[in-house]
Amino acid sequence: MQGLTLKPVKCRNNVGEGACPETSVLGRIGSLEVRLACNAREVAASQAIRFQVFYQEMGAKTRALEVQEERDADRFDAVCDHLLVIDTALSGAVHERIVGTYRLLPPEKAIAAGGFYSEDEFELKSLLNRHPDKRFLELGRSCVLPAYRSKRTIELLWQGIWAYCRQNRIDVMTGCASFPGTVPAAHAEALSFLAHFCQAEGTWHVRARNSRYIPMDLMPCEAVNMKSALTALPPLIKGYLRLGAKFGEGCVVDPDFSTTDVLVVLPVEAISKRYVAYYGAEAERFAA
Repeated sequence: MQGLTLKPVKCRNNVGEGACPETSVLGRIGSLEVRLACNAREVAASQAIRFQVFYQEMGAKTRALEVQEERDADRFDAVCDHLLVIDTALSGAVHERIVGTYRLLPPEKAIAAGGFYSEDEFELKSLLNRHPDKRFLELGRSCVLPAYRSKRTIELLWQGIWAYCRQNRIDVMTGCASFPGTVPAAHAEALSFLAHFCQAEGTWHVRARNSRYIPMDLMPCEAVNMKSALTALPPLIKGYLRLGAKFGEGCVVDPDFSTTDVLVVLPVEAISKRYVAYYGAEAERFAA
């Protein structure tokens, strides 16, 4: 976990504490809409949701400031874009209707932050250096409140991410995805499946940092049951796989968040055409 800071977050898009413009919406399904946070209050609300999910529900380690503020925050929050899912059917102020969030770090803002968040765990710079003409987007801190963990919410998040990628000319999506717990052997079959059948190769190959590297091929290839391995994958990783993602070599244990992390590598050009049609058709009108 990166160094914690709970300093006030700068407003996004030069918008104050009032309502966001209609043009900020990146997708809509029923009463749910997805857009970027427009002000510091909305960013703080997304940090509060992250605290609820990561710390209170999943058992990440808390520190004094986090407990006091009840926010999950780090130095990247001030430069990232924060994708929000908002239930417009709920009462209250906009920041009280946020039910899910995803943190987005495009290349320009990664430079301002001194690098990408996942560089602490994976040799991401070597991957970036091999593709100097590609624009990388780092995805992270994905969480949704329990009552909204449905296919519809996930679809809306991806609709928003796709529109954001179109707006920002993104070529490659990357970032850490997690298994619960700090014992990789507890996920031996699922990790071995990713290692044997889903590893990024060639110029897309990327490895966990030597100091944190833990092998993922915990079972021989022939011992992996594909059906049970897929069933054991966390929903977020399954979603990346469906889109066509590959994964880095080696996993990393994050003791602060009590997770075992793998690195996602998803070139936009590799996304399955049926998913481009599925997410892109609706997102296209929000991408202009």
